[in-house]
Formats: sequence, C-alpha cells, structure tokens
Amino acid sequence: MLPLRNRLLPRLAAGVLAAVLAAVLAASGSAALAQGRLEAHYTASLAGLAIGKGTWVVSIDSAHYTAAASGVTTGLIRVFTGGEGTSAARGTVVGGRLMSSLYASTIKTRHRTDEVRFTVHDGNIKDFKLDPPQDKDPERVPITQASEHGVLDPMTASLLRAPGNGDVLKPEACARTLSVFDGRLRYDLNLAYKRMDKVKAHKGYAGPVLVCTVHFSPVAGYIPSRTVIRYLRKLRTIEVWLAPIAGTRILAPFRIQGPTPIGEARLDADQFVTEAASKRASNHGLRVP
Repeated sequence: MLPLRNRLLPRLAAGVLAAVLAAVLAASGSAALAQGRLEAHYTASLAGLAIGKGTWVVSIDSAHYTAAASGVTTGLIRVFTGGEGTSAARGTVVGGRLMSSLYASTIKTRHRTDEVRFTVHDGNIKDFKLDPPQDKDPERVPITQASEHGVLDPMTASLLRAPGNGDVLKPEACARTLSVFDGRLRYDLNLAYKRMDKVKAHKGYAGPVLVCTVHFSPVAGYIPSRTVIRYLRKLRTIEVWLAPIAGTRILAPFRIQGPTPIGEARLDADQFVTEAASKRASNHGLRVP
C-alpha cells in the first residue's frame, strides 16, 4: 500500500510491512463473485512495540469493487515522523478477475507529503501523477514503458481470488507471482504455500487461514545499493496470513509478519468483520483522493 523507504530504521520496518502488504493478488477465475464486504482494523508492531494502526474497507460485487485504507503512526515512531496516510482503489470485475481502473495514495510526515495517482487500463499504467517527482539518482534502475505493462496497483494486489470452486483456503491460492507498481517502484512478489493456521480476531472472523511465504524481487525504480532493497531481496521468511471475505472467493490479509534488523515487524487484524451482502448496493462512488 506504501512505497518503500530506506533513510531511517523506522522506515526500513515500514518498508518490510509495505512490501508484504502488497503480497496478494486478485487472480483469474471463471466463477462469478457474489457480493461481500470487509471492514478490518489493524495494529502494526515492531519488536513487540506498537508503531501504527489503520483501517481497511473493501466492497465487492459481481461487476465492481472498491477498497480504501487509512493509517497513522503511533508511539515512539510518531514522535519521529508524525506519519499518516490514505490509499484507495476502484475497478471492475471481469471474468472473475479484479481489474484496477484508478489508484491514489497520500502519505504525510512532519516534513514531507508524498502523493501518487494513476489510472490503469487492461493492466497497463495510463495517466500518472507523482509528487514529488522521482529523484535523478544515476544508479536508479529506470521505470520503462514495458515495466508498466501487466501490473497491479498495491490495493488491488492486496486481494487474492482463490482459483476454482469449493474451498477457498487451498494451497494452490498461494502459487503465484504478483507484478506490482506503487508509483515509485515496480517489483514482483513471489508467493508459495507454507501451512494452514487458525486465528481469532477481537471482533469478527475466527477460523482457519492460509499462510503464504512472500519473496520481494525489485524490477525497476529502485537503487540497487540501498540497504532496504538489499535486505528485502534476501528475505525468505516473510509471511502473509489470508482469511476469506464472506460471499466471495476473495482472500484478504489477516496478518503479515517478517524480520527486520531491529526485530520482527507485524501487522495484525484486531477486527476483521466480513459479511456476504448480495442485496446491498455496493459503494461504486468511493472517493479516491
């Protein structure tokens, strides 16, 4: 959902979480989607200390979907950065696939505001706004027109459609590579099945989850010598725990976890309230900043 950073250790931790937040895909499939809705509240922690909190709302029907997230830093991290952010996406459901049409993200700290906005057509990036612009570091691997084809925005890439019919929590749902573009970085996320587990939110979902490992592989827009990039490329122990959105074949992150040089980074759902809503009119008019 957030672009990777590497200037301070807190940003390194945020980068790990950001990479795995984009670790799931709205994959192909022929079955139509019933309508469903998710409202989730998350807490982010580093080495056991809370560093942030956020909410995520997703609405899906047979023709459209919307997703919106917001979050703020807390505790000691907030003293240093005062960070807050919002992200939103909307698109259509075509042949069982979620197809993004618009993505926008705003991240604010005490000294900087970062805004990204772009449209997508058939998986290809179209109208694009980036403020501030990418710096001109000569070491940066350029983002080419070819690298903007066949990609997912981070919000759409945070929802995975289980293939086939029957049980949605099956190992095959993990077996995929995701091509993601967040406005500054183009990267692949390689997923693989690890195990089944069980979770219980303080409010909402309680039951089995699918656990996938995630490997981050940068493609364009990155500087190879940067510490955060080198660190993330080596990791093989990032996990995303996926729970179903009722009434659909879509899975969403319940937990994300991975190591950092200063302790484990985690994103946990305190609330994961999901319902089938076949008679509800979906929010196609979700405001995208």
